[in-house]
Amino acid sequence: MSKTENFVHKKFDGEHTGHDWWHMYRVWQLAKHIAREERGANLLIVELAALLHDIADFKFHNGDIEAGPKEARKWLMSIKADQKVIDHVEDIIRNISFKGSEVSNNLKTLEGKIVHDADKLDAIGAIGIARVFAYSGAHERPIYTPGEKVASHKTVEEFLTSKPSAVTHFHEKLLLLKSRMCTKTGREMAIRRHEYMEKFLEEFHSEWEGGS
Repeated sequence: MSKTENFVHKKFDGEHTGHDWWHMYRVWQLAKHIAREERGANLLIVELAALLHDIADFKFHNGDIEAGPKEARKWLMSIKADQKVIDHVEDIIRNISFKGSEVSNNLKTLEGKIVHDADKLDAIGAIGIARVFAYSGAHERPIYTPGEKVASHKTVEEFLTSKPSAVTHFHEKLLLLKSRMCTKTGREMAIRRHEYMEKFLEEFHSEWEGGS
């Protein structure tokens, strides 16, 4: 674990799209908390998958869904992890990313569901708000475009080619995540973060139109 923590920390230190080391760290901590609450999960799998879940995010690798699993496998093999551990972590990384509002993932295990929920919790609430604007700024997308249509992506390709404003991205992804939590703990934790985003958007639109 310490080798993987150091590896991920070094690789993502200084990243500026909201997918930095501290995102990995928070997902790691959230995953451990959810695992303790849910019970029965293999904590080694949970922790390794949480730390490595964005090791090669498909969004930054031309939509290659296998980029992350391949990089995770390469690292875990280098530290001589057990083959069953490698296979399990690889499968989790392949299946936890949001790939469009109408695209489903194939999460087979409790460990995968835990890491999924930890990752999605870090995409909503106050942290999620900060991250969406960091990501949008890094990719030269506007804060808000009045009248912009909210898309419903049926394929990964549609999701990847869509370049909405930061506020529209709330409606295309972030506000959908509460209902997609896989664990009881994740669902409970998502409620307050979701409500915080709703209040933020209400205030945002009020100020946009000149409200006090």
